[in-house]
Amino acid sequence: SEERSVVGNYVSTAEVRLTTQTGPSHPHPGVGGVSTPRWPNARPGGGFRKLVPACLSSCFGVFLDKNRPERRTSPRENPSWPAPSMTPPRESEGLLKGGRLSLRRLRHSWLESHDVFRLVILSLLVGSITAGGAAVFRWLIDYFHWLFFTWIPPGTVPLPFLIGTGGLLVGLLVWFGAREAQGHGVPEVIMAVALKGGRIRGRVAVIKALTSAITLGSGGSAGREGPIVQIGAALGSKLGQLLRCSEERVILLVACGSAAGISATFNAPVAGVFFALEVILGEFATRSFSMVVLSSVTASAISRAMLGNAPAFATPGHTLVHPAEFGWYLGLGLLAGLVGVLYTRVLYWIEDGFDGLRMPAPIKPAVGGILVGLIALAFPQVMGNGYEVIEGALGASMDLQLMALLVLAKIVATGLTLGSGGSGGTFAPSLYIGAVLGGAFGGLVNGIAPHPMASSGAYAMVGMAAVFAASARAPITAVLMLFELTGDYRTILPLMAATVMATMVSSLVDRESIYSVKLKRQGVDLAARERIFQDPMRRVAVGKVMTRDFETVSADLSLPELVDLFNRTGHQGFPVTDERGRLCGMVTLKDLEFARVRHRPLSAEATVRDLATTDPGYVCPEDSLALALRAMGRLGVGRLPVVDSGSSRRLVGILRRSDIIAAYSREVSDEEAVDPVDSLKVRTTFETEFLEIVLPADTPWEGQCVRNLAIPEQAVLVAIRRAGETLIPRGATVLHAGDVVVAFSQPETRADLRRVLAATRPLGPSEGG
Repeated sequence: SEERSVVGNYVSTAEVRLTTQTGPSHPHPGVGGVSTPRWPNARPGGGFRKLVPACLSSCFGVFLDKNRPERRTSPRENPSWPAPSMTPPRESEGLLKGGRLSLRRLRHSWLESHDVFRLVILSLLVGSITAGGAAVFRWLIDYFHWLFFTWIPPGTVPLPFLIGTGGLLVGLLVWFGAREAQGHGVPEVIMAVALKGGRIRGRVAVIKALTSAITLGSGGSAGREGPIVQIGAALGSKLGQLLRCSEERVILLVACGSAAGISATFNAPVAGVFFALEVILGEFATRSFSMVVLSSVTASAISRAMLGNAPAFATPGHTLVHPAEFGWYLGLGLLAGLVGVLYTRVLYWIEDGFDGLRMPAPIKPAVGGILVGLIALAFPQVMGNGYEVIEGALGASMDLQLMALLVLAKIVATGLTLGSGGSGGTFAPSLYIGAVLGGAFGGLVNGIAPHPMASSGAYAMVGMAAVFAASARAPITAVLMLFELTGDYRTILPLMAATVMATMVSSLVDRESIYSVKLKRQGVDLAARERIFQDPMRRVAVGKVMTRDFETVSADLSLPELVDLFNRTGHQGFPVTDERGRLCGMVTLKDLEFARVRHRPLSAEATVRDLATTDPGYVCPEDSLALALRAMGRLGVGRLPVVDSGSSRRLVGILRRSDIIAAYSREVSDEEAVDPVDSLKVRTTFETEFLEIVLPADTPWEGQCVRNLAIPEQAVLVAIRRAGETLIPRGATVLHAGDVVVAFSQPETRADLRRVLAATRPLGPSEGG
């Protein structure tokens, strides 16, 4: 008899743990005269480089199942085993005995609580690691500042060439190390969340720390907050990837790292939380909020233990002196909105100019550094993150004309530093610009107002929040951040008024923020990202809709007994488990049918082990229905096993396509009815598009069966909504005008699918997709 084997490999949870296989084609993946079990009791492969992931897996219960030895089987012919009944299978699952059912439900409750515990531990770990990274980053900035301005004797090297040398080092590190480290960091994190499932290379944290520290230490005009956001996000992402976390968890850990970075840098945990939710994720979910808070508070506590508990900026007390000041604060908000737009546009104008220069990319930051050095000869206050200037403006100790000039000088210097390819953040420069703008504005109105006024320092503080809100479009973060940065809560009303005014003005003048401009240029639409989080298939977890009442079979069950079980229950398939309830594979009615058609040789003692698919696709309770549905489409199956996300691979449920349809129907039941006019609503996911297409009144598919639709191979029909009911599409399902056809499709086949379903005349042979 012939022996054959196939190696199945797990991929990331973003791919829903689909397995790749070779061998003869078969309607159910993993079967085709081929069987390579990966039984849970197989011993893991060795290798020192596997030791760390294995230890982390043991600690956090995340399943790492790589490099397990493959077992070969040798099926033998046995034409006498009985044929399965061809009675149409039923969708209903058999109920288990009461005691076993109660035990399974208790086990599921324990697994859910255990899963929450793991998330808490991961959040605390990300906060701790990021706080340590922030401390190292600040030490690096101090070290490179000492290197450039103390170790090199002052006056030995002209200032423009000193800053230019720093730019050259940054350009070389970015070019040969990690090109994602170029720029201000936050857009790259948002892009990773929107397009890459939160995946960021681990080396980005190291390269970003070095390049940003060199930029700031050598005198470049930038901030340290954007880099630490990217560093924290990269650390959180790397931890999630190392532990083989699901896509949603990796994104959550990225947000945790971002919040922890802001918290550790500014000593502002609340601002860190809302920055991560408002800017990075763009949504406020309960689980996200809880985990992000834990990381942010942890990072702040560690940072305070190492660096002290004082606010980032020391300010004298400011109050609202006269009610008429509200008008002046609104005027400051109006001006701050315009300056915020100017800041954003100048940054990208300069970046476009450097992009058009024909010179090696590593040289461009050096040129930008030289130009910044020339500005610094006249205005040395533009170098670095400018915290001393901010404190001077808050203390009302700076000259009005100097502050007005520094607004423009800082905008240009920051644009040259970052637009040329340097590494740093836009966060602190926006605070700097707002502080000197508000200080200059406050000094001016103090001289012309007919009523008592607060000092220019109060306007400087409000200006900080207003310019940041105008450039980042994050008013909530701006207000909370100023409270924590200054420790002054007495100007809350004018602060909120000016911040909202600045955000409104900047939004009217320019729809894009300083972060979204870069993303839009690279084809990323943040509005689409918001639709992703609103998609019902992405916001509903598998664990909420899966079937917990299911039957399993043992790998040692004989084939005649399996056939009898199929005949008695009418099920289409069974999960195969070992004595501990761990998933070993799947066996379906199609497996039996296919083996008979292909005359697969099986011995009289053949068991389920010889026939089952041993590397089935599976999902975890925390995975989204969108991922599960995509898995079903790729595997060509109507159900998937659901296993515990820990290392045990314990079976906790079964997800059927009918479960997904029922969940979708519940989610959309409260939405507005679809307009009878031909409409198409597209909800974008990372690799597929979720479509709802209305069949027009004169559709050529009236009265036709679903099997007659010439839809593209990359499209999967999910449901048909008709007169308030949701139908599961089958080959014999009859279509009618006005039906809402719900489908999953690859982006490149969307047009073909729409042309087929929205047609108003019969399609020719060449038009059928």
